[in-house]
Amino acid sequence: MAQPSTPAQAPQSPATAGSLGGAVFALVLVVGLILLLSWLARRMPGLGAGGGGAGSALRIVGSLALGPRDRLVVVEVGETQLLLGVGSGGTRTLHTLEQPLPEAAAKSTPAFAQLLAQHFGKKP
Repeated sequence: MAQPSTPAQAPQSPATAGSLGGAVFALVLVVGLILLLSWLARRMPGLGAGGGGAGSALRIVGSLALGPRDRLVVVEVGETQLLLGVGSGGTRTLHTLEQPLPEAAAKSTPAFAQLLAQHFGKKP
């Protein structure tokens, strides 16, 4: 007696089944890696966008070049202004200003130099 024949199902191509699962896995892996790296960048100081943005309490009021590598810089930290010497040997605090320099000092370098000279009682 002959057995009833059932229509043969076409076997799925292993290339489509395996490659679809592999592509989904690779996509999830890449997206997870991007999210992990962005989380790490926000946690590490100096890498993210938060280092020195608009909400920062640190800002440069003005600077004056003394030579090719040396500068005088007035930095505002909160309500305090510091005169810093920046050069190849590093950065040093030269003076803490008792009266903050006006905002006009940041706009032009000659005015900044004149304000510093006036502050220290020297004539430019």
